[in-house]
Amino acid sequence: MGTKTEKILQKGWVVSLLATFCCLLWGSAFPSIKVGYEWFRIGSSDTAAQILFAGMRFALAGVLVILLGSLLQREFLRPRLSSLPRIGKICLMQTVIQYFFFYVGLAHTTGVKGSIVESSNVFFAILFSSLLFRQEKMSGKKLLGCIVGFAGVVLVNLGGGGEDLRLQSGDIYILISAAAYGMSSVLIKKYSQWENPVMLSGYQFLAGGLLMMAGAFAAGGRITVFTPAGGAILLYMALISAVAYTLWGVLLKYNPVSRVSIFGFTNPVFGVLLSALILHEGGSFGMTGVAALVLVCAGIFIVNYERQGKKTES
Repeated sequence: MGTKTEKILQKGWVVSLLATFCCLLWGSAFPSIKVGYEWFRIGSSDTAAQILFAGMRFALAGVLVILLGSLLQREFLRPRLSSLPRIGKICLMQTVIQYFFFYVGLAHTTGVKGSIVESSNVFFAILFSSLLFRQEKMSGKKLLGCIVGFAGVVLVNLGGGGEDLRLQSGDIYILISAAAYGMSSVLIKKYSQWENPVMLSGYQFLAGGLLMMAGAFAAGGRITVFTPAGGAILLYMALISAVAYTLWGVLLKYNPVSRVSIFGFTNPVFGVLLSALILHEGGSFGMTGVAALVLVCAGIFIVNYERQGKKTES
């Protein structure tokens, strides 16, 4: 990508539009997964089959990214030998560790608490970027933006339900999942200096998906029901991963981690809204949802206002 493309991808409205679109896709994944479990006849307690299903999704996503990236570049997208360790690290964090601990953790906590704890990946991404990798500076405004955005996530998930927020074993697993995702965002930012982020996305998905499938199959995971509708939902979920993570990786290449990652707070908001519309869960989005969305948007504005005001900050 040339300088002109780089400048376009650093414009505030472009970052906002593309990052929000990614989060909308990820928000649609939650009801899609539930629909997929129903159509593939995967039980809520069958963790091995769930991980097998996830592995199929990510392996297919990897194939789609590699094929589409190759078509766009008019040559086959292949990694160099020096790229393999970088792909391996991203794959380990973004796909294997994140989703293993997420699926196991979700089996031992509620969906509400899981969604809230998982949204902490925004904090981890900004903390790792600022304190470990020194990719950008930590500031009071970034911290404030995270707190305000996180308050919106808590509000949209609790909705006055009085959920017990004490951490249990499942919540610790999901916290590990969130930390792994936060680390993967920083690694993508770092490695995109030398690598094509589309290539990194495609091959880490393929490798991670195959590893998850192999592990799940060895653990006894099986999927025995295949229908055209099930195939369609699997393809859609693969496209969610392929499109969203690839766009996210491109945005991270040309923007500070905090400027992009802060949009992650919209994921659970979209998830609750789309679950209410598609699965008829959680009742109406209502005024609580609107207030939560306002808080999330305020957090995004606080972080991005600072970024636009300090052009010299890396």
